[in-house]
Amino acid sequence: MRYFIELAYNGKAYHGWQNQPGAVSVQETLEKALFTLLQVKTPVIGAGRTDAGVHASQFFAHFDTEEIAEIDVLIYKLNCVLPSDVVVFDLFKVKDDSHARFDAVSRSYEYHVVQQKNPFDFDTAHFVRNELDLEKMNLAASFLIGYTDFKCFSKSKTDVHTYNCSIVSAFWKKRENKLVFHITANRFLRNMVRAIVGTLLEIGLGKIPEERLHEIIKSRDRKNAGTSVPAKGLFLTKIEYPTSIVNK
Repeated sequence: MRYFIELAYNGKAYHGWQNQPGAVSVQETLEKALFTLLQVKTPVIGAGRTDAGVHASQFFAHFDTEEIAEIDVLIYKLNCVLPSDVVVFDLFKVKDDSHARFDAVSRSYEYHVVQQKNPFDFDTAHFVRNELDLEKMNLAASFLIGYTDFKCFSKSKTDVHTYNCSIVSAFWKKRENKLVFHITANRFLRNMVRAIVGTLLEIGLGKIPEERLHEIIKSRDRKNAGTSVPAKGLFLTKIEYPTSIVNK
């Protein structure tokens, strides 16, 4: 039977979600916990890849196993076995052909920026000292929705077949002591959000005019976009699926 598992993690100690030789990943950590409790090798397939240091306040993965009699008990035991920077929220049965990655219809990210030094934000936000023009950054962010090809924001060495993404919302908002960038799309390219944020920050700092974003996107050239911001400020916050995947 196939199950979806909903979890969250602080990415500081991990080399991203996906298993990699010689590096600790969230996927490996979860698979080890499942093996400890189920006593059988249980590969998990994630909703996507997060880079080293990126966090997820909501993430989904799927795995196949025999029917789980007491799901609440397994969730409790998983949280006992897992390290403190990974937590399981839910576990539920889905249809046998449901897929955590391919069935996702949208993903949402946040990027956190602080403008005053704060020891409690050190590991989860990017510090920008100089004043930012939030109005210009939001105007430029609105331009993103009119495009589909985002090769200029993608890592150059990547195995994707298309650079097309459908962005449905992109905006900055003040939240307490932070500036938070919100973006939702059907899919994202590797490094895409961090490159977008880096470009928008250059606009906010007055280094480039907001209208230049049109030229950058049309160029399809990564060298024309801004420098990628650090991974520590990036959070995967929401993944949406059709309700039809659930096996009721």
